[in-house]
Amino acid sequence: MALLPVDDALKLLLDQVSPSKGELEVGLKAAFGATLSRDVFSAINVPPMANSAMDGYAIRHEDLADRSSVPVSDFIPAGSVGRPLVSGSAARIFTGAALPVGADTVVIQENVVEADGEIAVQVLPSFGDNVRPVGQDISKGERVLKAGRRLLPQDVSLLASIGLSQVNIVKPLTVAIFSTGDELIDPPLPLQPGQIYNSNRYALTGLLQQMGMQVIDLGVVADTATATEKALIRAAQESDCIFSSGGVSVGELDFVKAAVEKLGRIELWKLAIKPGKPLAFGSVSGTPFFGLPGNPVSTFVTFLILAKPFLLALQGQSDVLPEYFWGTADFDFGAGSRRQYLRVRAQASDVGHLLTRFDNQGSGVMSSVSWANALAQVEMGQSVRPGDKLRFLKIDNQ
Repeated sequence: MALLPVDDALKLLLDQVSPSKGELEVGLKAAFGATLSRDVFSAINVPPMANSAMDGYAIRHEDLADRSSVPVSDFIPAGSVGRPLVSGSAARIFTGAALPVGADTVVIQENVVEADGEIAVQVLPSFGDNVRPVGQDISKGERVLKAGRRLLPQDVSLLASIGLSQVNIVKPLTVAIFSTGDELIDPPLPLQPGQIYNSNRYALTGLLQQMGMQVIDLGVVADTATATEKALIRAAQESDCIFSSGGVSVGELDFVKAAVEKLGRIELWKLAIKPGKPLAFGSVSGTPFFGLPGNPVSTFVTFLILAKPFLLALQGQSDVLPEYFWGTADFDFGAGSRRQYLRVRAQASDVGHLLTRFDNQGSGVMSSVSWANALAQVEMGQSVRPGDKLRFLKIDNQ
């Protein structure tokens, strides 16, 4: 059976998504990183009144047309509302203070000499200089954020600026994870002959928590059909999505794929990707299921390239595809019959981003992922030479 290209697999995955309908109303401090469930419109203008952008003097611009000095008639600190501006005068004003009625321009204090209750303007301003008009940032009734946006700190600040203290978000997904393999144990237990430490559960937990999702960790499941089916049934009942690592290859003790087919269906299996060919996707009792490869680098890479966009879409986010950049390779490399994602370091240089490859690209070499800050994409059969341009995905802030 021909291996499915990565781009086709990603399209298939995203076509399967039915976004979560769960919704919560939370305070702004609890909204960081959450997904907005409804469009947000402003009930006010921001700023609500014309105000000074600088410390200086509020004036009527036409009053300076035939004179170089005017008397000071008022003093307006931020948070106060001054009297209407007396014709032919100026009002001392501070940054953020409301512009008095009748004023249309602010002369910055560095361009003014004040003496005996009058100011002499040294540099004539243009009309409207240093004034923030009503609604300069946001107009009343304007949509400020669209549903499906992941709320960043600057977005939450924007919501606060329109007077909101609560916001509607998509209820965070709950994701069940488990590992398969009788050889796996958890640190700090001492290794016995034939055993290895289960590192995938920590990678998956961290990646999911970084996305703001709740994790149900079912631990290591024994290499039996009964234990695998039992874990899948529980995971389907308690979560919005299921992740296993290992057990989806073709060995006699790889029970996950068969168990999923018994309890649900498999829609995708074996991709033209390296690392990560033995990846499965399907559902168990209607709950989406990902069977990630057991090798730790394969788990990490396939999660970022394929599973993460699916989860973001399931969470209701609108912008789910990973952002790629272009860099310049400083290495030789020849790809095989699958698209390969190389662990590289992307460093700023005089040619833009310079990509340096980790020497050992084995799927079990997790130190390569810890060392790298990017994945460089190399197409099947592509020969890379120093100076060639490659697309890369940043992984240090994933």
